[in-house]
Amino acid sequence: MSLAAAVQAIESAAVLAAAVFAGIEAAQGKSYQSSSGIALTAIGAGTAVLLALVALGLARVRRWSRTPALLTQLFVGIIGIYLVQGHRYWLGGAALALPVAGLVLLLVPPSLRALTFPARDPVSPPK
Repeated sequence: MSLAAAVQAIESAAVLAAAVFAGIEAAQGKSYQSSSGIALTAIGAGTAVLLALVALGLARVRRWSRTPALLTQLFVGIIGIYLVQGHRYWLGGAALALPVAGLVLLLVPPSLRALTFPARDPVSPPK
């Protein structure tokens, strides 16, 4: 679980770095509109905080963190495809490698056992 949490934390740090970059560009007047640059910075910072909370949930083996972590891997993979299609191969490669590693780490049997509810035995009476 700690490796899956590390992947999630790296993705959180990447989103935070992109938000800081958008804020710097907005402050320098290089964004399309200053209000959109400020909004992108705020949304990015908030997203980074939420992704960090999911990473913390994975590190603490909380069942609620599985679905947001899986969805994060899906969305980061989509962003990686767009980056590769836009000829930003070094960013796109990293943005594709991280979600593949994250999905594998979340879907290996020990992670599945830790993050899902145990199966009920239909023969035994409930306690």
